[in-house]
Amino acid sequence: MGIDDAFDAFQKTVNEDIDKTRLARERRDLFKAALGGEPDVLETFGSGSLSRSTQLKPIHDVDIIAIYDPDEHPEWGNDGPSAEDALKHIRGQVNRLLSQSSGTHGNVVRHTLLRNHAVKCFLDDPDDPEAFTVDVMAALRQADGSLLIPEKLTTRWVPADPKYLIAQVADHHRDWSHFRPLVRVLKQWRHTAPVEGRIKSLVMEVLALNCMPRSGNRSEGLKTFFTAAAVQVNEGVWDPAGLCGEIQPDLDRAGLSAAFAEAADVAERACAAAAEGDTDDALRLWQAILGEDFPAPAAPAKAATLITAPALITPRPIKDAPQG
Repeated sequence: MGIDDAFDAFQKTVNEDIDKTRLARERRDLFKAALGGEPDVLETFGSGSLSRSTQLKPIHDVDIIAIYDPDEHPEWGNDGPSAEDALKHIRGQVNRLLSQSSGTHGNVVRHTLLRNHAVKCFLDDPDDPEAFTVDVMAALRQADGSLLIPEKLTTRWVPADPKYLIAQVADHHRDWSHFRPLVRVLKQWRHTAPVEGRIKSLVMEVLALNCMPRSGNRSEGLKTFFTAAAVQVNEGVWDPAGLCGEIQPDLDRAGLSAAFAEAADVAERACAAAAEGDTDDALRLWQAILGEDFPAPAAPAKAATLITAPALITPRPIKDAPQG
């Protein structure tokens, strides 16, 4: 098996099943259509990784944003109780339109919870850890095109621009068709990185935007990413739109930087092995970075002692929070 074939096979283990992806989009679109018909809603659109096509399996949640008419809610956007009031307003609309027992547009929502920025709508049993949810966020459009979204905990409305990230990802992918698939690969990789605490998937996505090339093959692209990200993560990972600040202030920067540097070293050796025609060695080294699902031949008994790939893989369950 060649390097490209191995990456193709590995990608299939990372990507979500197409039918499950289609179902997630159908559920998202159901909410968009229902809320989009409300007289005080100007626009609805999808947000989150599914809208950027960088989603990692399994898809447990999708995000939508409803842009409300400020003339219908003149108190919204001001500090104070209007932030929570907006979330309660959405919850009332969702229950009226989509509740399992009496929805007028559909019968899919079993339970709702007010979260800090959005209403989490459970389409499955809320006690099911695999329950599928739709996060619905209210927003007001600002004159510069950015949004104000409610923040219940601080009783404030805060700026955001999710469409900026959507556009940035689409632009990178137009230049280099490996970009979105490799973002999913990196999101998968983060689950095995030996760091303290979790790594938000959005951290990996923004680092990929900043550190991934716009041309070349996947091997060289990942090598370039790991090398650059090992340095850049030390500076923190910030909202690309410049509105929301640092994405994960509690990120173990030092641990992640060390993991990137270690992966960069092994990737360098993998690329060198491929350049010398030693495809089997290159595949084994990529497997050391990406895990057992990356196809590679078993190491010869004698060679096994020579391939000193670092112990990068330390499986540790990490559950990411919705990115909104």
